[in-house]
Amino acid sequence: MIIGQILKSKGRSVMTAAPDDLIQEITLRLASRKIGAIIILEGSKVVGIISERDIIRLVAEHGAKALSMSARDGMTRDVISCSRDCTLDEIMETMTKGRFRHLPVIEDGNLVGIISIGDVVKHHTAEVELEVTAMRGYLATG
Repeated sequence: MIIGQILKSKGRSVMTAAPDDLIQEITLRLASRKIGAIIILEGSKVVGIISERDIIRLVAEHGAKALSMSARDGMTRDVISCSRDCTLDEIMETMTKGRFRHLPVIEDGNLVGIISIGDVVKHHTAEVELEVTAMRGYLATG
């Protein structure tokens, strides 16, 4: 399965913020939408990503002052991304090696979606179940 197929089924909506948005505003967006990361855009260019982990790190380092800091101060700047043509196996390897749970999908320099570890697990499980069903059918007709 390729990432483009996952985006078709889950949708291409991505929560974004600007580099100057406050961490407090971002935490409210994360909580209200029950998501784990927000892509930081400057114009239409991806310049960062900020996740729950990034916010926890900021709070641990700066205490309550972290909430009045900007996304620019806490975002991960070296954003790893993928394209719609990447496979599920490639994404699983990238996420495992990088130890992160959200991957922006970028095509021709434009943000076209986001893939989470939840999306990966859901679709991987569906693939495995399909294989098991096929094997059972094969064995039953044996």
